Amino acid sequence: MTVQLLKDKIKNYMEQKSYSPLNAEDLIASLELNGVELKAFWQAMKDLEDAGAIVKTRFQTYGLPQKMGLVSGRLQMTAKGFGFVLAEKDSGEKDLFIPPSDLNGAMHNDLVIARVAAVKNGEHPEGKIIRIIEHANAKVVGTFVPSGEYAFVVPDDKRLGCDIYIPMREFNGAKAKQKVVAEITVWPVDRRNAEGKVVEILGSIGDVGLEIISIIKQNDLPLKFPPNVLAAAKKVPTTIKQAEIAQRQDRRDRTIITVDGEDAKDLDDAVYVEKQGKDYLLGVYIADVSYYVKENSAIDKEANERGTSVYLVDRVLPMLPETLSNGICSLNEGVDRLTMACEMLIDGKSGKIKAYQIFPSIINSHHRMTYTAIRQMLVDKDEETIAKYRDIYPMVQQMEKLCLILKKKRMDRGSIDFDLPEQKVVLDAQKKPIAIIPRVRSIAEAIIEEFMLAANETVATHMSKAKWPFIYRVHAYPDLSKMESLAKLLATFGVVLRAQENMEPMVLQEALAKMKDKPEEKLISTVALRSLKQAVYQTDNIGHFGLAAEFYTHFTSPIRRYPDLIVHRLLRKWLQEHTISAVASDELGLKLETIATHSSMKERAAAEAERATVELKEAEYMAGFIGQEFAGTISGVTSFGIFVTMENGVDGLVHISSLTDDYYDFAEDKYALVGFNLHKTYRLGDEIKVEVLQVNIPEHQIDLVLAGENPETKQYLKTQLQEKNNVLGSKTKSHGAYFSSLKSHAGMEGKRHRGKDKKTNKKVKGRKKRERTKY
Repeated sequence: MTVQLLKDKIKNYMEQKSYSPLNAEDLIASLELNGVELKAFWQAMKDLEDAGAIVKTRFQTYGLPQKMGLVSGRLQMTAKGFGFVLAEKDSGEKDLFIPPSDLNGAMHNDLVIARVAAVKNGEHPEGKIIRIIEHANAKVVGTFVPSGEYAFVVPDDKRLGCDIYIPMREFNGAKAKQKVVAEITVWPVDRRNAEGKVVEILGSIGDVGLEIISIIKQNDLPLKFPPNVLAAAKKVPTTIKQAEIAQRQDRRDRTIITVDGEDAKDLDDAVYVEKQGKDYLLGVYIADVSYYVKENSAIDKEANERGTSVYLVDRVLPMLPETLSNGICSLNEGVDRLTMACEMLIDGKSGKIKAYQIFPSIINSHHRMTYTAIRQMLVDKDEETIAKYRDIYPMVQQMEKLCLILKKKRMDRGSIDFDLPEQKVVLDAQKKPIAIIPRVRSIAEAIIEEFMLAANETVATHMSKAKWPFIYRVHAYPDLSKMESLAKLLATFGVVLRAQENMEPMVLQEALAKMKDKPEEKLISTVALRSLKQAVYQTDNIGHFGLAAEFYTHFTSPIRRYPDLIVHRLLRKWLQEHTISAVASDELGLKLETIATHSSMKERAAAEAERATVELKEAEYMAGFIGQEFAGTISGVTSFGIFVTMENGVDGLVHISSLTDDYYDFAEDKYALVGFNLHKTYRLGDEIKVEVLQVNIPEHQIDLVLAGENPETKQYLKTQLQEKNNVLGSKTKSHGAYFSSLKSHAGMEGKRHRGKDKKTNKKVKGRKKRERTKY
């Protein structure tokens, strides 16, 4: 039994059969653990305690927080000084309001345990933090403000609340108005500030590119590789030995191609399709990174720590050094490359995989194709492009047919697709934003998505049936309460959604299909997407709700995702041994659980940084349009205003105080602001015209007003909003990238727009409710 399964067993027993806290010996006896389970017991208990799922009392007994009047979860602070403990997703508890006086030194995003102090009718329960399980802000990025023999670092993230006190001996050369990284050495206690030391000077306020560097450091992302990793990368061979080729299946004679964006440099997947009677042979060939990156090597340890490549708006922070990611591992055109192959024989009618092989191979990519070129051939029927690639044009046509067959199979089983718009910020040579353009999606992108999905499912199914320890990409069933809220909204449009526990994805897919091509389709898709959970890596397979897949993993991008590299390593081990002992399986399972948890955490940090850099450049771009009008759609409704997605895809806030014709109430169940006297309604999905009032670039905030306001009113609103944004800045900032993150949700797993994901936004009492994302 893996540690994860044992943790579930412990929690289930404590929830259903334990009437009081138990000591470890009683718990072991009650669970009737065998020798293998007993070995994993203490690790499982430590993991549960570290996560706040169980609480160890002063009497050395263990209990569940919810049965002890406690709530465990992440503390989400506001710039106003109060916060909320966001209850763990499966606890069934409500989020807990924490006033400033009861923070007890906790900071934004700390994992804490709080005691419920009071519950008032119609309001959120109020509590007091009694224990900090895990500090989340060991390093803080901010502005250095000296004051004689001491200084403060004022955090960029206003939700951190308190400035960091820096004694003179810890200035380390920092000057006034410099952006620095401060490491906390003494955590805050009661109302005392945290104390720290300056560990890095990033630059002076106003320096070109400083904002991006600050975002990178704020999310604790590495800018450079350590010298030992670069030295190890230089030693990686750049040619392939004949002895290695002899041990692999040779596919160099096939017209295998890569298909990527024009600016992609790390080409980690290649494809081939051949019609065989009524069936199709689909070959997916993935860069064999595991051949070059050996377990526990310097490169491997660094890749594990990074977890993923990070695709920021103006640069890439790769998981592997460039000599590997863009060199020997990249499936570049016209050169021999080692790959791990997954070849599938697919029924030409049903799309069912009739047979498959997984094996090490060698290929030589015949063409470095782009989505644009494939689109020109299949959609535009461009004769020049067809003539240029006449050797593969028949195969590309077969790829289109197979893509449609695979997609139909996936949709027939209930997979959910959200085809929401996505934008790209175009930068000039000086990295200044010059345009915001929509990302084009067509059959070209769909072909690669469907082929990668097929390979990922095949590999996951294979390893599950082989009963090997493995890393799956899982996506849990949505919460019933979220589905019930969605059902109420759908009911207003005459669509029935039968919300229930463990609802099958087909039920949701069919309900959403009834909104197809209606004016409210985007509204419903947005709300539905916000209602779904976040996908993660884990060793216990629970399936993938969004894809309606019983088995799913990430196999196709080992250059840029560490879990994929591990999947390749596991496949190699299986190919060599085929069987694994119970002891070895348990030991490997423990390692994989640690990797899966760490990779999920790094994925979220990368997504946060990616979104923040996009928001920054969007704010810079919109600063050139102050006073101009835009058509837009209401994309979010809160108690403090409405978020509007303008026609160029950028989000801004129309603060409720700028609605000067009436008093407005927040009708949460209707996703609307409703006028008290005139009953005018601003609802999610409504189309309106707005004007850019002001832009706060450092805070990534864009303030809007309804088009047509007179100059006197706009000047008054500008003054008022400058004050209010000091409080609401964190809310506006986190919502601004909402649409840019949607593509990484369920049903979007196959899409290769790098690292887009995040958040829900359901307001309660003027703050942003728990945000979940990324399938």
